[in-house]
Amino acid sequence: MGLPWQEFIAAVKTKIIKGALWRHNVAGDLQSDGITIDADKLADLTKANKGKRGFTYTHHNTLNHAANREAVKAANAGGFTVNLSANNLAHADALAAQNIAPVASVLPAEYQRCKNEPLADYKRRVATLPKTTPDGRPVTICPATFIDVVNCANCGLCQNQNRKAIVGFPAHGFRTKKADKIARENNA
Repeated sequence: MGLPWQEFIAAVKTKIIKGALWRHNVAGDLQSDGITIDADKLADLTKANKGKRGFTYTHHNTLNHAANREAVKAANAGGFTVNLSANNLAHADALAAQNIAPVASVLPAEYQRCKNEPLADYKRRVATLPKTTPDGRPVTICPATFIDVVNCANCGLCQNQNRKAIVGFPAHGFRTKKADKIARENNA
């Protein structure tokens, strides 16, 4: 379950050093009632993150929910990076068009590096795959998904609010087929 909220906020303020890159919610999403992001808690987290390089992702609806859109926009403006999570590249275009936050998206499974596939072979293989969204936005495959020594703690790509590229996460894990199907859908 983790720490009670105020203890967590105090820990972010005091235990994470200035300038440190850190990821919030390795699993889960922003505090909410299930539909609406708790803007006050997100503002607390944004303040606690001041001078640090915190980031997270959200699947909360910002396309049709003004309060969520404003909460995410305020967090990003305050220096806490909230990436909008897209189900596919068409959805990523719709989210990016809001101009409130950086965007990350699921990619089809063939973007994943295969077990025991040499890095050079992987790079040659994915070089032939599309690297733009339907609207032409550039897509960068998450380096942690194909380079063994890269992870969220030493990369920082998703923390960069000013990036132009959508960060793509290849479908993987025990629900690869389901994620791959969603990633291939051509609708927002």
